[in-house]
Amino acid sequence: MTGTTITTRGAVLNMLGAPAPYAESKPITVDTLELTGPGPSELLVKIEAASICHSDLSVVNGSRPRPMPMLLGHEAAGIVTEVGANISDITVGQRVVLTFLPRCGTCKECLTDGKLPCSEGSKTNEAGTLLEGSKHLTRNGEEVKHHLGCSGFAEWAVVDRRSVVPVGSDVPPAIAAVLGCAVLTGGGAVLNAAQLAGTDEIAIVGLGGVGMAALLTAIGLHPQRVIAIDALPEKLEMALALGADAAYTPADAIAAGIKADVVIEAAGHHKAFETAYNLVGFGGRLVTVGLPAPDAVSEIHPLQLTARAQTIIGSYLGSAVPSRDIPKFEQLWREGKLPLEKLITNTITLDEINEGMDALHSGRVLRQIIEF
Repeated sequence: MTGTTITTRGAVLNMLGAPAPYAESKPITVDTLELTGPGPSELLVKIEAASICHSDLSVVNGSRPRPMPMLLGHEAAGIVTEVGANISDITVGQRVVLTFLPRCGTCKECLTDGKLPCSEGSKTNEAGTLLEGSKHLTRNGEEVKHHLGCSGFAEWAVVDRRSVVPVGSDVPPAIAAVLGCAVLTGGGAVLNAAQLAGTDEIAIVGLGGVGMAALLTAIGLHPQRVIAIDALPEKLEMALALGADAAYTPADAIAAGIKADVVIEAAGHHKAFETAYNLVGFGGRLVTVGLPAPDAVSEIHPLQLTARAQTIIGSYLGSAVPSRDIPKFEQLWREGKLPLEKLITNTITLDEINEGMDALHSGRVLRQIIEF
């Protein structure tokens, strides 16, 4: 440790499963915390922007239990202000994207080129620590857990070097933030897991931030046809405005007999999975990136998989290797082929975090950016 301690304002979740609306139950409080300085393999980052993701909401509503209290936020970007003694490839002043699954680089899962999540990173994420087990947050002497190795809903964060990817200074903070989760997960599912070809038709089920990122990535790759599917008419209108060739509600898509070579399920709901499964054509691939409730159960027909030579692929974080894939998406954005600005619905303040969770819960928004 450097021995230094700074104070930071951050959004701390104090209880799991509080009832919505969260603006009334207020499970999250914005508090002043003590943050100890980075260790040899860690960085101090001044957060510039963070966005609210369903993975945050899943902790708030209790679908993804985590130890409490916890400083939330994992989709964020900022400027490095202090570098640990063992780090030589990042310098003070660089903008970095925070990523929510650090990769140790040595476990057998890390050797699968992104197919499997790092086992060490998964363990420490569940424990609420950084990758090497360190803890840096307290509130009036009480330990506060880290969220997914990031805790980006705060003015400052200490993170492991393997939890960040540097980006160019020309990438605005809000764009850099969404690169770290929405784009890696949705876009990565298209690039890595689905391996979309130019002759393919692709359908995307669930048009939240991750689904829209998948849609934008698919449109940029110019497949045969891009089909958008969501229950909310305004999401379908947005998808058509972004360049989708067709848009349907789930019921209308099934009634129309839609079949696609690739189907991305990004809603994180068992019924959405069943819809996506029923849209897969002969020889097609279903890639599921959504995270439903742990007790959710879907029904499929095994004979269909065999007789139609279909494949179901589970894809965590878009089967991505952040250090490899974020620069790809960064360049696609820079070339105008990935208009990530379209994912940003609005900006809010840190003090509006409970209201932001309500907006996400309602399905009205894609990505809300907290500006610092």
